[in-house]
Amino acid sequence: MNILFSCAGRRNYLIRFFREALKGSAKVVAADMSLQAPAMVEADAAELVPEVYADDYIDRLLEICRKHDIKAVIPLNDLDLPVLSAARSRFLERGIVPIVSEPGVIDICFDKWKTVQFLRKIRLQTPKTYKSLDTALNAVEISELVFPLVVKPRWGSGSIGVEFVEDRKELELAYPLTLSKIQRSILNRASREDMEHAVLIQEKINGPEFGLDVVNDLSGQYVATITKQKLAMRAGETDKAVTVSNAELTNIGQTLGTALQHIANLDCDVFEKDGAYYVLELNPRFGGGYPFSQMAGANIPAAILCWLQQNQPDEQFFHFAVGRAFSKCDTLIEIPQ
Repeated sequence: MNILFSCAGRRNYLIRFFREALKGSAKVVAADMSLQAPAMVEADAAELVPEVYADDYIDRLLEICRKHDIKAVIPLNDLDLPVLSAARSRFLERGIVPIVSEPGVIDICFDKWKTVQFLRKIRLQTPKTYKSLDTALNAVEISELVFPLVVKPRWGSGSIGVEFVEDRKELELAYPLTLSKIQRSILNRASREDMEHAVLIQEKINGPEFGLDVVNDLSGQYVATITKQKLAMRAGETDKAVTVSNAELTNIGQTLGTALQHIANLDCDVFEKDGAYYVLELNPRFGGGYPFSQMAGANIPAAILCWLQQNQPDEQFFHFAVGRAFSKCDTLIEIPQ
């Protein structure tokens, strides 16, 4: 039951969680385009790979799978998801399970405009969103859209290119700035599909922010929702959070998991304003907020290992203690030179 993490990056905690769940029965391998990625140090073995858009990226992953007798591959980066999803059959025919959803699911989540359309279709509230500067400005003129606003990449990752604007002048400056950042960043390749509409303008919801881990099994059936209120953010990731009990958020999670039919974990951002909940982002992978769920008692890595072995996970793997607050902190590890 050896596990491979692709685009391992800084997700040291996930390496540790899976190693703990495996209890020495198998090994965890980390792959990244830099041998100095922190998570590489935590793994039992580290392998260098080309960038996700390289022609030989999937071939290299398959080579690593053969070398280490890998049984499952878990991607940890937004840009990796569509690439690995499109190659699902190449892994499955070799007896390797890619823990990644079908391409249609990935497309809904990665393309933030399609995310908005999907959420509206399943009757979940989401901020007002526009995919051109002209339509957003027209909405402002008729008071359909009110500042402050968020300007962000349509195909985004982390906080790259995200700007918050307070008036029309800032909006007119931020829109081309975000487009320029997209074109000069790792988001350029993903945005080529429709560069003319690669920037979204969205209503900014001011209110408490929540993170949901929506868990489905490996056949896409809904299992559980773990709910946290975010207390602080850093570089686009949850930095401090507290677990909460909230029936409405749990219902939102169940609605999402049932309709989307994603595989394993879905990292979801929700804002609350005046008693209404607005779903913002859907990330079909382990997100930066997952360690707060694990620290509060959940154990999704252990559940995934059970599903991979055709076993039913212990219900305790989806339970979490309410009112547990945690904070991330910096630490140093030695990396190879």
